[in-house]
Amino acid sequence: MCFVYILKCADGSLYTGWTNDLEKRTDMHNTGNGAKYTRGRLPVELVYFETYETREEAMSRESQIKRSSRNRKIELIKKSSVNV
Repeated sequence: MCFVYILKCADGSLYTGWTNDLEKRTDMHNTGNGAKYTRGRLPVELVYFETYETREEAMSRESQIKRSSRNRKIELIKKSSVNV
């Protein structure tokens, strides 16, 4: 099982990534061992995720979300009942 996720950073920005262990990856971001982008924007909060069977599906969806506008990402988050 793979996940595509969106984090809300302390500065209000959004970060999109993929992982096969959502809890572990979120913890890594919050300890400064995640992506370089999130290290200077701690803490981060998991605000959205989707589940996929394969790594390839997750990576494709991650790329699609990353190309989306901030407003589109916020729409995704709102549809999942989490407020940004």
